Amino acid sequence: MQIVQAVFGVFHHFELAHQLHQRGHLRKIYTSWPWARIKREGLPRSLVGTFPWLQGTDYILGRSGLLPRACSVQLNRWNAPAFDAYTRRVIPPCDAFIGISGAGLLTGQLVQQRGGVFVCDRGSTHQRFQEQTLADEYRRWNIPLPPPTPHILLREEQIYDAADAITVPSTVVRRSFLRMGCPAEKVHVIPYGVRLDRFVRPSDTAPPAHGFEVLFAGQVSLRKGIPYLLQAFARLHHPHKHLTIVGAVQENLRPLLRELPVESVTFTGALPQPELVDRMARSHVMVLPSIEEGLALVQAQAMACQCPVIATEATGAEDLFTDGVEGFIIPDRDVDALVARLQRLADDSALQARMASAALDRVRTLGGWDTYGQHWDRLLHQLTLTPPESLQ
Repeated sequence: MQIVQAVFGVFHHFELAHQLHQRGHLRKIYTSWPWARIKREGLPRSLVGTFPWLQGTDYILGRSGLLPRACSVQLNRWNAPAFDAYTRRVIPPCDAFIGISGAGLLTGQLVQQRGGVFVCDRGSTHQRFQEQTLADEYRRWNIPLPPPTPHILLREEQIYDAADAITVPSTVVRRSFLRMGCPAEKVHVIPYGVRLDRFVRPSDTAPPAHGFEVLFAGQVSLRKGIPYLLQAFARLHHPHKHLTIVGAVQENLRPLLRELPVESVTFTGALPQPELVDRMARSHVMVLPSIEEGLALVQAQAMACQCPVIATEATGAEDLFTDGVEGFIIPDRDVDALVARLQRLADDSALQARMASAALDRVRTLGGWDTYGQHWDRLLHQLTLTPPESLQ
């Protein structure tokens, strides 16, 4: 079985490429980043095709501050169709083509014409569902909506329709596709692998005995539900409470942050991974109040540090842990529910300890990237009607 992939940048696709390569299935992976960046991913140069001219230019000039915003928008608009035209021109014969969401419309159709299978791999909710959810949130908080991008929605839905299968990382994402009318048999859940070897609580590190440390890690944005977290934390009763928010602040959120309660709240900005591990290990709970996600792996990382998690249903939490055992799963945008769960943990140190222990036990059972590769291997054999090697 010969498989070709296409991805903007890296994402999780190079982990998948390694899994396919180990099984002898990877024919080629194409990326919109230059080889100078991609070589660190550890695949042989002969297996990697690069088309960095648009996304690479946008990235380099954007970091230098020399690229006007309008030019960046236009480069991004051109990138997907240009990358697709490139992969269509150079793709070798294959049994299946896996394109990250937004990539490979014409390429996938060519593969189908040759008798192969086209798989769309989508990391977050259905594009239309995502746009509707975020638009509702912007209106709710009276923040101007970002400029519309109808070309993205059009291309995404054309790909969903054309693909033989759509893979998603969580059950909540699958439900968004079904809600938007996609056939149930077309959408397959394959949770991401989790590398937890770098997320381990040091033996001499623990949350403070007389305080209550709450942690958030991720982009500080409306999508991540930051306003609900700040409102809930303000209502939490504890004499020594503290909330640490780790992550870059989205610019359009800054005016709203000035109106929200931030007493006993520290914004650290982005942190290097070792420091994030230390913050997780010293926190009594991590809260992820997102209104839209794919599968937030920061939850599993916190659990590996023996930090229980309170997460909304939108985070994909149901695919990672059980409500009431390793943490709590609450409805999206429900400040009252978040306050209640925070208060239970703040008032009950024995419950916090039980959940911390259960979180570590649970995370040890989660599949790594090898398990992710096994799920993909089974699906690809099913889609291409090729018997697995063990049955040949």
